[in-house]
Amino acid sequence: MNRRKKINQLLKANAKKASAKLAPKSKDRYISKADRLKLAAEADPDIIAAPEN
Repeated sequence: MNRRKKINQLLKANAKKASAKLAPKSKDRYISKADRLKLAAEADPDIIAAPEN
């Protein structure tokens, strides 16, 4: 009985991991600060990307 339980446990864990990979992602992809500034500069050319001191 123990051997069967252990095998079933492993199969269930692997199935759970596989279905989690196929599930839709809830978070958006991370965009770095530099990329956000670049996208903002492309959208509105009047924005100064790096303020001068």
